[in-house]
Amino acid sequence: MEFEGAMRLALDEARGAAAHGDVPIGAVLLDEAGAVIAQAGNRREQDEDVSAHAEILVLREAGRRRGWRLGGCTLVVTLEPCAMCAAAIVQARLDRVVFAAPDPKAGAVVSLFELCDDRRLNHRVPWTAGVLRDEAEALLRGFFEARRAPG
Repeated sequence: MEFEGAMRLALDEARGAAAHGDVPIGAVLLDEAGAVIAQAGNRREQDEDVSAHAEILVLREAGRRRGWRLGGCTLVVTLEPCAMCAAAIVQARLDRVVFAAPDPKAGAVVSLFELCDDRRLNHRVPWTAGVLRDEAEALLRGFFEARRAPG
């Protein structure tokens, strides 16, 4: 599959996030040639910052390196982006977003909202879902099961 290698990097970032108590979500931003520009895992708990989602962190890093207009770039993320992240993806003018697992509770690409496809916005971002979905879902499921376990 075309984006599997980048998704494996994103899953590594997600595992790192879980190691410090954050929800295991990771993201990788690729340039036009497929090279990694930035990668991060969630850091909301670590940074005590509501906006420290993996997607926002990679967009910030890429913005420092290339400017805020990130046309030509692809975001690869382990979970469907929320409304905040999907809006940032549209604003950054990304060429594509690829995610592993849908998020029926907060997903804003296809599950609850369709921000990347909304014709009322100034830019639309094609998306691909399901790349390494089983691995991403297993990681999330294990994290939440461990948090709910007694003791």
